[in-house]
Amino acid sequence: MTLTARLTLLYTLVSASVLLGLGVLVAWSTHVHFIDLDRHYLEDKVHLVQKMVEEAPDVAKLSTKLDELLDSHHGLVIAIARGDESVYGPDSKTFPSQLADQSAQDQPIDWIDGERQLRGISKALSVPQVPGIVGNLGENVRLTLALDTQHHAHFMQVLRLQLAVYVVVATLLSGLLGWWAARRGLAPLRIMKEQALTVTAHKLDQRMPIEAVPEEMAELANSLNTMLERLELDFSKLIDFSSDLAHELRTPLTNLMTQTQVSLSQRRDPDTYRDILASNAEELQRLSRMVSDMLFLAKTDHGIQLPNRENVELEAEVASLLDFYDAIAEEKEVRLRVVGTGTVAGDRLMIRRAISNLLSNALRHAHPRSDVELIIHHQDDSTALCVTNTGDLIEAVDLPRLFDRFYRVDKSRTHPSSDGAGLGLAITKAIMLAHGGGVSVTSTVENTTFCLRFTRQR
Repeated sequence: MTLTARLTLLYTLVSASVLLGLGVLVAWSTHVHFIDLDRHYLEDKVHLVQKMVEEAPDVAKLSTKLDELLDSHHGLVIAIARGDESVYGPDSKTFPSQLADQSAQDQPIDWIDGERQLRGISKALSVPQVPGIVGNLGENVRLTLALDTQHHAHFMQVLRLQLAVYVVVATLLSGLLGWWAARRGLAPLRIMKEQALTVTAHKLDQRMPIEAVPEEMAELANSLNTMLERLELDFSKLIDFSSDLAHELRTPLTNLMTQTQVSLSQRRDPDTYRDILASNAEELQRLSRMVSDMLFLAKTDHGIQLPNRENVELEAEVASLLDFYDAIAEEKEVRLRVVGTGTVAGDRLMIRRAISNLLSNALRHAHPRSDVELIIHHQDDSTALCVTNTGDLIEAVDLPRLFDRFYRVDKSRTHPSSDGAGLGLAITKAIMLAHGGGVSVTSTVENTTFCLRFTRQR
């Protein structure tokens, strides 16, 4: 079922329940009201008959007055009995046995006598001891009064029918109004649906209208817009990645094809073939490293578990890396300095690779005869290792993208001094995310600093 249909059905059921409850309440209240009216009416006639009994000189005179009373009150039944002997009206045996046990506080009792529906009460009469036949009735005298309630039953029957018709018609109207209200209330969702249908791979800039929807749906629209923004950003990165990947793969493949075709164009001496094969081996090695790095990044996209978690002494790892990079530093006349100590929890090889990437990057871009500093320091809840080098300023617009795959500040993409593919910083970021930490960069005219931040284990 559609949401509109569900809301309409729910609204109709609620309306039907409320209307049905109201109808039952009205019918029951009317029925109780009639019972109360009839009780007051019968009690009033009890007092009237009591007065007649007190004032009548004999039974004949009393019967005459009671006949006049019955003539003027249609549907009224009066019976007076002394014990089991009937004094006036129908025999007491024709009445329900419950009337004999009824007290003055009891509610009237209903019964059916042929085609009549009667409601009656029974009271003990107080007969004064005065001269005459009536005065000699004794104390065991009971008055039974009944009222024909056929007109009440007919009214209740009509009322119930009218209430039933009203409940059915009102329920149908409520359902129709509920459908209209639900459809009108869900109109913003249809607008959002139509807007979503316009989103394609080439039109990811479409956004949901937040101002045109109710407050309850604004949060949903805002969440969808946030999702679209992430999709647009990720799709843009994917396009850039595909373009960069094609470019990075094209260069070594072109070199391999060119050198191979040139070497096959004519006979050459063994030394020449050996040099060509060595050059091809370098390009193949570069391709192999690139594919290996891409596979590593692909794994990190789906989340990776650290192969081995242990306590790693950062200063010890830095010292071993400095032994490896000393030759490069001496060639560029760059001084390497280490400050501070610290221990973090993680995979030793992955942490060493992240530090190596930053150190290699710092040496590559450091000015000759400058310093590269590796500083280890502690904060409240983290341990940081920062690599600082004196080099060219990195523009603020480039800083957020430095950790993107294949991104280089040098737009010409020519790096004669490096055989890197632009994946080092992306791998460093992936390693830090796997460790629950992060990597950041700042750049000024004096120096550029990359920091690895490890969250302390509690």
